[in-house]
Amino acid sequence: MNAFRMIDTGPLSLRVAVEGTGPLVVMVHGFPESWYSWRHQIGPLAAAGFTAAAIDVRGYGGSDKPEPVEAYTLEAITADVAAVADALQPGEPAILLGHDWGAPIVWNTALSRPERFRAVAALSVPFTGVPQRPFTEVFRRAFTEKGKFFYQEWFQEPGRAEAEAEADVRRFLRAFYYAISGDAPPGTWPDKPAGATLLDGMIDPPVFPAWLSDADLDYYVAEFEASGLRGPLNRYRNHERDYEWAQAFGDRRIEQPALFIGGSKDPATTLFGAVSDPVAAMRPHVPNVEGHVLEGCGHWTQQERPAEVNRLLLDWLGRLPG
Repeated sequence: MNAFRMIDTGPLSLRVAVEGTGPLVVMVHGFPESWYSWRHQIGPLAAAGFTAAAIDVRGYGGSDKPEPVEAYTLEAITADVAAVADALQPGEPAILLGHDWGAPIVWNTALSRPERFRAVAALSVPFTGVPQRPFTEVFRRAFTEKGKFFYQEWFQEPGRAEAEAEADVRRFLRAFYYAISGDAPPGTWPDKPAGATLLDGMIDPPVFPAWLSDADLDYYVAEFEASGLRGPLNRYRNHERDYEWAQAFGDRRIEQPALFIGGSKDPATTLFGAVSDPVAAMRPHVPNVEGHVLEGCGHWTQQERPAEVNRLLLDWLGRLPG
């Protein structure tokens, strides 16, 4: 059974669920989730001879929650990930695993610290190189300037999205999780004008898909009712800072062995329609990537399809050098 450890990274403390012994796999969750999103992977990884360490990213769950927006940059969070690896497996390169926001976090951790991480796996979000411009410019040109709603634009103003989500955390999570799951019919993520709010037109389904039980939802709700949403949403408010930091690595590729798993019904897998083949788009930047797209799977990859993800992940881990 996993146990929580509080790890001092220097600037703050992070809660990490740890189980098993052996080579370290550091697991980084996305929005709006927690260490708990890896509940189906922790035991199998430990049983396969690995130390599975699932982080609560800063701002979430039992980890520290600094107030400033600029405390949630990729520079800061990749340093957190490296500090956890150093604490749990000093002197030996670790393996990274991330989903949703955790995917760019682990891609960039591997990119910026190639000597510290020997392999990287990511779910949902592919890596297509160091950005040529901040993502705010990308989504404003594609959506906002055309009068279309984009959720990350709604997240930009501090306090606005927090107030909407925290007014009824359970409804927010159910609607958000369902809208981009593989179970949602087309149009569940509504096409709406730029002035809308996130929850406008979103569906809270009468019966939630079986991959998220009432007990699972209760856990997430309790975590966010205790922690609030400011820290998690602050991650979206650092695109310009992240762009500036990443330019130092513009001449690098991720050379480590890599695994990508996406879903055919996950908008993030195609970068919101920007790429048709995410694995092919990654190869110039991640030459040693192995990729899989799960048919019919939505955004919550390792929760929707735990058996398939575990099979692919454990097979890949078993073939890593050393």
